[in-house]
Amino acid sequence: MSGTFVVTGTDTGIGKTVVAAGLAGLLGGAYWKPVQSGLDVETDSQTVARLAQLTPERILPEAWRLTRPLSPHRAAELEGVTIDPDRLVLPAVECPLIVEGAGGLMAPLTRKTLFIDVFARWQAPVVLCARTSLGTINHTLLSIEALRRRDIPLLGVAFIGEAIPDTECTIAGIGEVRVLGRLPLLDPLTPGILRLAMTTYFNMAAFDEVRA
Repeated sequence: MSGTFVVTGTDTGIGKTVVAAGLAGLLGGAYWKPVQSGLDVETDSQTVARLAQLTPERILPEAWRLTRPLSPHRAAELEGVTIDPDRLVLPAVECPLIVEGAGGLMAPLTRKTLFIDVFARWQAPVVLCARTSLGTINHTLLSIEALRRRDIPLLGVAFIGEAIPDTECTIAGIGEVRVLGRLPLLDPLTPGILRLAMTTYFNMAAFDEVRA
């Protein structure tokens, strides 16, 4: 079985697209960003294609592409676009599928639907990305609680940033969650450096369990 993994975050702009690219590259997978907000710079699909060195057929087209770099619900309203959450069905592919949500778990897709609501319907294992900076314990534990209240399978937490062992251990212990790894801030960020960091710092065996 190929396996589907949903990559989401405790907040926006924390680096979950880089994690998604790293996973797609190592797993030989396909990538899907259902809703893209903001088209004036490199899109997340373009970033993943570049960093994971995926062929075009491994980058699945977005269901909605919104010009403004805002929460999807607001960008859609301003652009006269109607988002129908029921249309978001996981694509069938013959390889691992990495799906990235927009923003954090509670980012509104519409005025009535959050991304976490869609994740609950999908029931695919979630990779929760979290910063290692100040405040991450609160944000991450709240996100873990929200996922569990909706019976969404949580594969584990992926940290992003400098190593802060006590913070990581605290979240793992109190949240009773597996730490999948930690991705350092990479400069320069190239396909080769990302791949090396993922193989060095991530527990890829956790992903093999889902695919077995």
